[in-house]
Amino acid sequence: MSTETAEGDDLEERVANFLRRNFPQIQMHGGSAAIQDIDRETGEVHIQLGGACSGCGISPMTIQAIKSRMVKEIPEIEKVHAGTGDDGGHGGGGGMSPSFPGESSSDDADADEGPQAPF
Repeated sequence: MSTETAEGDDLEERVANFLRRNFPQIQMHGGSAAIQDIDRETGEVHIQLGGACSGCGISPMTIQAIKSRMVKEIPEIEKVHAGTGDDGGHGGGGGMSPSFPGESSSDDADADEGPQAPF
């Protein structure tokens, strides 16, 4: 259906614009973000952080900011999944496994302290 394709393309463009607007500081520090998948039916988007974000101590805060801001700014998005490399799911290069606020990770206990996310 061409209408759904056009709407899907519009949604992808709005997600890409969101990332461009919210990533200038991260890009200046060598980080990157890419859309891996958008499921319009469930309202889920998968984002892959790369570059300097892989293994960065404040990437969990960056991920949380993306998750909370994207669902507020783009009404069609219900849930954001984000990873920083080797998250076992959506590929995208090496790096350390991400830790997310609210999830426990015994091997990355020092990642819960640090400065605020840069955006």
